[in-house]
Amino acid sequence: MSELFTELSLGKFFEKQVEKQPDHEFMVYPDRNLRFTYKEFNERVDNLAKGLLAIGIRKGDHVGIWAKNVPEWLTFMFATAKIGATIVTVNTAYQIHELEYVLKQSDMKAIAMTDRFRDINYFEIMHNLVPEMKECERGLLESENFPYLKSIIHLGQEKHRGMYNTNELLLLGMNYDDEEYQKIKDSVTQHDVINMQYTSGTEGFPKGVMLTSRNIVNDGYYIGENMNYTSNDKLLLQVPLFHCFGTVLGVMAVITHGSTLIVLEEYDPLLAISSIQKEKCTSLYGVPTMFIGMMNHPMFDMFDMSSLRTGIMAGSTCPVETMKDAIEKLNMKEITSVYGLTEASPGFTQTNASDSFEKKIHTVGRKFPNVEVKIIDPETGKEVGVGEAGEIMCRGFNVMKGYYNMPEKTAETIEEDGWLHTGDLATVDEDGYYSIVGRIKDMIIRGGENIYPREIEEFLFTNDCVQDVQVAGIPDEKYGEIVGAFIIKNEGFDDITEADIRDFCIGQIARYKVPKYVFFVDEFPLTTSGKIQKYKLGNIGLELACCSPSDSAASSPR
Repeated sequence: MSELFTELSLGKFFEKQVEKQPDHEFMVYPDRNLRFTYKEFNERVDNLAKGLLAIGIRKGDHVGIWAKNVPEWLTFMFATAKIGATIVTVNTAYQIHELEYVLKQSDMKAIAMTDRFRDINYFEIMHNLVPEMKECERGLLESENFPYLKSIIHLGQEKHRGMYNTNELLLLGMNYDDEEYQKIKDSVTQHDVINMQYTSGTEGFPKGVMLTSRNIVNDGYYIGENMNYTSNDKLLLQVPLFHCFGTVLGVMAVITHGSTLIVLEEYDPLLAISSIQKEKCTSLYGVPTMFIGMMNHPMFDMFDMSSLRTGIMAGSTCPVETMKDAIEKLNMKEITSVYGLTEASPGFTQTNASDSFEKKIHTVGRKFPNVEVKIIDPETGKEVGVGEAGEIMCRGFNVMKGYYNMPEKTAETIEEDGWLHTGDLATVDEDGYYSIVGRIKDMIIRGGENIYPREIEEFLFTNDCVQDVQVAGIPDEKYGEIVGAFIIKNEGFDDITEADIRDFCIGQIARYKVPKYVFFVDEFPLTTSGKIQKYKLGNIGLELACCSPSDSAASSPR
């Protein structure tokens, strides 16, 4: 093992980068020409960090953020990191059912939020969950359902009853004692949890993955190294910041190399290609559907993509033709792919910019420095040979600290000697390149979104008509997989339709989790021992979908 890249906390490391290149551009929003140098951004972070201290946020506290990639997002992430608080990232698509769970399970002390995302009204959801916010003094919230929650913050300039806004916190921070602030910063180490992301499991509800500075800063560095990042690089970041794809593969790779972030609030193919030309971006990230959307846009040929050279296509299986098109049409001759999972911070294998085309399309690259990787037989636990399939596992600096308040689940995932189970099946070739060939877990990957059937099953069980339910991925040309629900009805619910089930879900769970197809069945495919053969449901669903009335499919959410 070589020496780890850094043992500094995120806050201390970023301040070192500010000292090196204070006037270098750090973050740009091209659609509004909003630009921050490293120094300007750091000053804003410091004021917000002190503002959070002024309203009672302390080291170890959990601060949620529920917003698309707005400029305040990263300000909060770095501000909480500097004072040793933990940013809890909330999926923008979450509805009331999911937000309620995360607020409770994370022991969240404050949440920063915008007013809405697309058709999801965040204010309405929050008022339903926390009606006390209309009456309680700001910062002194007393909620019956969420005893830890004390502050709600609006990411914007507008004032709302029971909420602070960003400008107020910045002003409070300007008057906070600098010496006290420095003491608090000095107390933060690389081992403190600064980032918590919720990932679903095969059983039950999402788990809070606790990530430290040591985890994510170093992981980001090695990702950037595989793309030959320098301070001259400009990354177009269009993937969400609430996901490791944004925060680690994106932000951490950039700051560790002194590069520049060109940020889009959300994916928009026309804005993406126009921003690449305008800012002369050298790197581009996205899931395959994003790349397809950009290259198939009717105005694509009007824009100059020649500045691009590298980037990452990840999040779901990368189609060979899409990878070829990215290399040819987007000039991304040094494109890479990354494999990992949130629990691994997230990446631990990656193709290199210099790898051959064959390696880039058929493998997920070689392991990172300071990370051990092995492939084991899931039944025996013994390591398998070259070319043999088994569960891929890793051990090293990148392994999460654990799941928040879930010691048993942590122990199931991380062995006593530090090896992390992934649940994915892989092979390795003689050159040390890994290929993912399947998964033990029955996770559905829909256009880069990880969806775990058990979570949706648990929710559907709350519908009185459901006697039993199985959720499985159904192959889809556009998204890779889509959600299919196979339901055995209770007696007396003969009139319940597929549309009724989807309507039951809409507004309660994230839209991407709402079943595209609902099938009412009499039984599930079983093994001779009576276990459900979930792997068969995808093909069964595909057959049934082909026979479904076209209007049924058309009415379902995408």
